[in-house]
Amino acid sequence: MDAVTLALELAVQDIAGVRIAREVGAARVELTQALALGGLTPSPATLERALAEATAGGPEVHVLVRPRAGGFHYDADELDVIERDVRFAVSAGAVGVVVGCLDAAGRLDRDAMARLVDAAGGAAVTLHRAIDVTADPVTTMHTARELGLTRILTSGGASAAIDGIDVLRRLVEEAAGGIQIMAGSGVDAASVAEIVATGVDAVHFSAKRTVAASGGVRMGSAADGVGGHEVTDRLAAFAVLEALGL
Repeated sequence: MDAVTLALELAVQDIAGVRIAREVGAARVELTQALALGGLTPSPATLERALAEATAGGPEVHVLVRPRAGGFHYDADELDVIERDVRFAVSAGAVGVVVGCLDAAGRLDRDAMARLVDAAGGAAVTLHRAIDVTADPVTTMHTARELGLTRILTSGGASAAIDGIDVLRRLVEEAAGGIQIMAGSGVDAASVAEIVATGVDAVHFSAKRTVAASGGVRMGSAADGVGGHEVTDRLAAFAVLEALGL
């Protein structure tokens, strides 16, 4: 994939992240929250502010719709929430949504995904890394293509994309341009060039750092009871561009 045609997508959790995505020339942002949990649906106000920030030539805003942490097999109530959030995101002005539903056997849930594609009403639909916990990512990719999804975000079935290089390369070959393959998970300045060499259409990265919190009162079930929060690191984002020669 030529660096000129490669698309960059930055996973962001706040408005500052959208600004950094604009600075680095990212084509898209995946707007989310709680990246430490793999990402959850952002608030309506966060979406509203992100869309306002992304106007006038800024990155496209694609919204991660995921109601909870954990796996990707959802009950009827959860699927109803996902569908409503998809409709809300698109009606608010998002260019696309990022979703993923698996059936009880761990395969892509055709019926649920078709329902969400319909709810998106023609907006772009990306299958997120639910693909990476299916038994056969290539078969899952073919199903997603048949359902008319726009792209797939995948690490090649590994915890980090750099460790899924062989599967990423095969996904690109099997997709044959019929669905976009976007590599993500752990993508940084040290690994991005090797990942791009697989021929993927895009790379997805968060360039995040953790802002630690301290205190003596437990506020949740995090290991330290306090935790912290993650923000987009401008220098880390620009380091990825430098590694690509952009």
